[in-house]
Amino acid sequence: MLSRPKPGESEADLLRFQNQFLAARASPAVKVVKKADKRRGAGGSGDEERPPLQDSRDVVILEDFPDVLPALTPAPPKKSKFKNACVCFDDEDPEERLDCQDRHITAVFSKIVERDTSTAAVTMPVPTGDPFPRAFHRSEIKNEVKVESGRKSIFAQKIAAKRAAEEAVTAPSAVETRHTHGRLAFPGAMCSPGSAEEEPLHSTKDDLLGKPDDGVSTQRPHIITGEGLGSLESEREALAIHEENLQKLHSMTQAEILQEQRRLLVQLDPSLVAFLKSRRGVDEGQERWEKLGPPEPGTESQQGAKETVKDFSVGGSGMEESVRTEKDTRMEITEVDLPIKPQKEWIHMNNVEFEKLEWIKDLPHPRQKRTKKRAGYSLQELFHLCRSQIIQQRTLALQVLGHVVQKAKAGEFASSLKGSVLRLLLDAGFLFLLRFSLDDTVDNVIAASVRALHALLVSPEDEEYLDQTFSWYQGMAVFPFTPNSEEEEEEEEEEELTLMEKTPGKKSKDENKPDPDVARYDVIKGLLKTQFLHRLRYILEVLRPVPAVVLDILDILTRVARHSSEACSQLLACPRLIETIVREFLPIQWDPRVAEPGHLLTSLHGVACATAMKLIRVLASGGRNATARLLNKFELKSRLSRFIAEDPQDVPLRREEAIRLSTEAFRLWAVAAGYGQSCDLYRDLYPVLVKILQSLPHLLSDCQENPTFPLSIQRATAVVTLLTHMTQTAGCTAELQARLSSSSPGDGEQIPPPPVTWNQVSGLRPFLETSLRRSVQEISRLETWQALQPLTTTYIIYLGVYYSVCSQQPSLNPIDCLEEVERLTSEVLLPLLSQPAMHSMWDLLRPCSALCNPLSCSPAPEFLPSIVSLSCTGRKPLMSLVGSKSPFPFLTALLFLINNVTHIHKGLVSKYTSVLDFKGLKDYLLQSWPTRPPSITPSSAWILRHEYHLQYFVLALAQKMAGTCPDYAQHASLHHCVAMALLSRLLPGSEHLAHELLLGLAFNPEFIPEGKTGGPEAADFSDILHLDTSTKLAQPGLVAAGFPKPRRGVLLGESYQHLAFIRACYLSLFVHLEPAVARSQVAYQGRTYLVQSLLLPEVKGPILPSDWPFFPLISLYNKVSSAETRGAVLNSLPPDLVNTVTRNLQWVLLLETWRARVLQNISAAAKLARLMCVFLTGGDLFREGSVHCYTAALLALYCQPKVLDSLELDAPLPGLASFHDLYISVLEQFEGVSFGDPLFGVFVLLPLQRRFSVQLRLAVFGEHVSTLRALGVPLKQFPVPLERYTSPPEDNLNLLRQYFRTLVTGVLRHPWCPVLYAVAVAHVNSFIFSQDSTTQEADTTRKSMLRKTWLMVDEVLKKHLLYYKVPNPESPMGIDLYEQLPPIRLKYLQMVTKKEPKENMQMSDPE
Repeated sequence: MLSRPKPGESEADLLRFQNQFLAARASPAVKVVKKADKRRGAGGSGDEERPPLQDSRDVVILEDFPDVLPALTPAPPKKSKFKNACVCFDDEDPEERLDCQDRHITAVFSKIVERDTSTAAVTMPVPTGDPFPRAFHRSEIKNEVKVESGRKSIFAQKIAAKRAAEEAVTAPSAVETRHTHGRLAFPGAMCSPGSAEEEPLHSTKDDLLGKPDDGVSTQRPHIITGEGLGSLESEREALAIHEENLQKLHSMTQAEILQEQRRLLVQLDPSLVAFLKSRRGVDEGQERWEKLGPPEPGTESQQGAKETVKDFSVGGSGMEESVRTEKDTRMEITEVDLPIKPQKEWIHMNNVEFEKLEWIKDLPHPRQKRTKKRAGYSLQELFHLCRSQIIQQRTLALQVLGHVVQKAKAGEFASSLKGSVLRLLLDAGFLFLLRFSLDDTVDNVIAASVRALHALLVSPEDEEYLDQTFSWYQGMAVFPFTPNSEEEEEEEEEEELTLMEKTPGKKSKDENKPDPDVARYDVIKGLLKTQFLHRLRYILEVLRPVPAVVLDILDILTRVARHSSEACSQLLACPRLIETIVREFLPIQWDPRVAEPGHLLTSLHGVACATAMKLIRVLASGGRNATARLLNKFELKSRLSRFIAEDPQDVPLRREEAIRLSTEAFRLWAVAAGYGQSCDLYRDLYPVLVKILQSLPHLLSDCQENPTFPLSIQRATAVVTLLTHMTQTAGCTAELQARLSSSSPGDGEQIPPPPVTWNQVSGLRPFLETSLRRSVQEISRLETWQALQPLTTTYIIYLGVYYSVCSQQPSLNPIDCLEEVERLTSEVLLPLLSQPAMHSMWDLLRPCSALCNPLSCSPAPEFLPSIVSLSCTGRKPLMSLVGSKSPFPFLTALLFLINNVTHIHKGLVSKYTSVLDFKGLKDYLLQSWPTRPPSITPSSAWILRHEYHLQYFVLALAQKMAGTCPDYAQHASLHHCVAMALLSRLLPGSEHLAHELLLGLAFNPEFIPEGKTGGPEAADFSDILHLDTSTKLAQPGLVAAGFPKPRRGVLLGESYQHLAFIRACYLSLFVHLEPAVARSQVAYQGRTYLVQSLLLPEVKGPILPSDWPFFPLISLYNKVSSAETRGAVLNSLPPDLVNTVTRNLQWVLLLETWRARVLQNISAAAKLARLMCVFLTGGDLFREGSVHCYTAALLALYCQPKVLDSLELDAPLPGLASFHDLYISVLEQFEGVSFGDPLFGVFVLLPLQRRFSVQLRLAVFGEHVSTLRALGVPLKQFPVPLERYTSPPEDNLNLLRQYFRTLVTGVLRHPWCPVLYAVAVAHVNSFIFSQDSTTQEADTTRKSMLRKTWLMVDEVLKKHLLYYKVPNPESPMGIDLYEQLPPIRLKYLQMVTKKEPKENMQMSDPE
């Protein structure tokens, strides 16, 4: 085997190897073939048909390697669009065919003649004696010489004047003279801008060919002059071409000419079109001059205007519009048009060139009918421009889109545009356009993309208000910025997340959805699926943009962290993201020159940044595990020590930035302390904290002098908030230490106590109490108090937490604690409550309330469900709950402190009775509880949570006073109504408050004074005064046999006595809320070692539904329904089922009688549907004596006229797919277990009123017609007037046939179903005697019914159907009859039956 050539071998060696290879006759590794010609098709290469060429090349073919390179992208094979159109014949000559189809330029220009320049005039320069041409000065030229155009520069005007002077000296030629006369005679023909506006837009065939009486236009060409062809042939050739053009035009129609004009205008250059038009005008002017002679003096301009030829333009074309618009904008301007008037005294302004000053005049007003000509870009054009190859265009488009988003979020387009601009942008793919732009390689494009994304996602006002409420009571806990799951996709998402919690190995369904589908209902989640965080990390770490871009990115990351705990986890899991932020923007040391005045900060990398610290703080709020990772893995403890230990004025940063950085550091530490973490720093930084506390009383002296006073107040509130959580954590130390000491090895892992004890934090109280005393002294000074109120609020919250934890410490002397609270009450709190300014603060509750002013919670103009916002854009009003004049944060903190003080010292409760006597508080409670709360949005949930805290503390204080203060009874009913309303409004995260209200206030007899002050007797007296529905339902027929028939007052008294059992029943049914109650209890009680996250649960609605008083009935119904769905039959019911249902009915009866307005948010249809569950649960449960009595009493209330008028069964009901399905279930249950019970029958008859859906009546008279046999409710005991069933007359033909059929066949009889018998007779009578115009089918049916009625054998039914007059429940049959048919009915009956009625149609006794 021959070896391959090696390095160093020469050409001779290679030749020797070749000879050896040829001599060996070995087979080559490759094969040499002749490559086939592709143009000859698949028939072969054709080598046998032609001799081989000498220069044919060898082609090397490699095995298993295609000849043609594969396509880079998959695409279908290309097909020629002309292949099928060409027909080829075998005997056709290819050369001849090629000549026929040749479209080369020589096929058009068969003869090309060289331009003849023999007669062309050659202008030679004027000879001078100087070596160079002499330069002239503009002063040598006279200014009096006027030139044609007024739009030339001074230099051009001087040159034109010089040439005019030279032409005047030199004798002009004959042709030049003729042209000069033409220009003078027809100035309009030369000035195309002036003449074009007066020309018509359409040109006719006569305009092009010349009119019959116009010999000029048809004899000479205007464009082709023959110049350059020679003196002999030029005119002949030009005329020949002109005649050929005329023949072509004669052969074309007007439409064809216009079409050709449009095509030419589109294809030709506009400047060429303008030139051709000007040539035609010049030539026609010359011909008319030669033919007509010079015009008379004084008529030049008129004749020039008359003789202006028409353009060959097309009306409405885009080219003509652009030309006209350009001419409009180039109109001459004068000094009046200029905003700045030029003065002659100015240098070089002796000759004012107005055309050069045109750009400074005012822009013209936009024209409404020509929007395409307006300045700017449409959104579609901006989207297209974002993908431009020009960097400046991409940057500009993104910047403009960012400004559009900002203006849209500010509501600037709301008054001028319909619909949402942001929704339009997102539907058009704006989000992913920005995401793609982030991947650009140009810094300016990236900066513009980040800015636009910041405008879309971030609301600076939202962050400002969240920082403001951080130090409020429970202000660190916020709702996640997760879109509310209202759409079907979001519901599927929740189900998948629930499955993920149960099966950790399962992935979320969102991972299988396309990114746009996810972003459609959650923008943040859609962005996170696009590796969004990785790109931002790359920009920060590698590209290192300018400070503005860095701050925008940090704001965007903060917004992402607020989305959810899952988003926080993704931020922490993103490789090198948090490391880069901590290393670059939270360094320990940096260049101190950044703090120097006037220093331009070109890069934020390597400089400490408060925005980065805030991002870390928000991340820490996502959970205790995230906080532990941040503190330990990313070494944030050392950075906390560094930024807290040093005073802001010593930090090498600008003063404002240094204070913000210190504030965020304290807030981060407070968040960590809220989990019981980073408490070891407290011992190290204790001297720093004490120094800060000592300076707080002196902070007031800098109020007027220091411009950074508001920032200093924020820093001080952050410090006090930190100490509050540190005190809570220290209060748990003794409890955890006791558990740890008493635990055994088998008890499992115990939580270690935090490294801070009560003794270490108890010494801070004197500092803060002193500061509080000094602050409240400023309450009368409005401006100072408004500045100090946030700090004073945190003082009060700290003292409330301190005393709540103090009483639980085993090492503390209880006597000392009681003495402290007594001194605080007498020296601080009671004097504060007596201040006149406090009365004003209570009066501000109603104007600043979100419940009393729902519009304050209204979403922003451009609110999008997919982008959660607090709707603070443009700032909240001053008189709102989060406004600067709001009393809510301070009063909430004050009530919190008073509740804790009275909890420790019960003897101080009576000293605070004045709190509940404030008129402003009572007015606020009276107006807030009956009103319907605002709809649940992210903004309203955030605001209402703080308002509910104030209401809860008012009720908690009222609960303490109810049993001890004799004068409290006057407030009891109001506070009970507030408590019942608050129970149905509290949001997720406040389950502990709801539990406390259920436990101690909702079922407390002290808050229902009607039960012991004559309420039951008053109810009986009311029933006596209204002897209509209530007495009917109390008659023996509607109460189960063998049981007493109690009055409503007796039932109410029994319910009042059983309030404790009712409370136990409801608390046992709310057991499903126990995990949520435990989580909420941990947060409100300050057990920091058990707090898992400062993010509250996602808000989908209130904790308890509005119809929670019916919850036991609903729960039992759902239990039975789910069992039946699985195929099981509940033959045996729980032993306490009767008690549960009875307690539920007792509570609802008590509320309907004494707290009817509490249930006003529940519709009458919903109440009726809930009450029907009594009959659908447990077979014959409704026959139990207590259940039967309370159900009848409630039905009497629901059959009152006002309630019946508000009954809407067609409206959607919460918890029900449709009322029709529920009613079908009731009918089936009635057929099975009713035994003709009248009470059950009333519930079946109620939905059959005439104004409700006909489908309900068809169900009774159709599939469930057997129910008519058992609906024996007596007419005198039926609580609903029959007129509601008989009026207006029935118009459904199918139902009328069913009425008539059941009556005739005997299925519907008076003894079996007296109510529906009277109803059916009334509707059939009205139908058969109706003579209104109707359809042919209805007319035929009613006449047929009338004939059948006339021929009926049953005389009783016949009389009822013919002689029915009106319904009458007092009548034995439920109807009144005519003694004799009215004449009109009698005549109609005779006409239909065509017989003389026997007995003259007088009514006889049917019996």
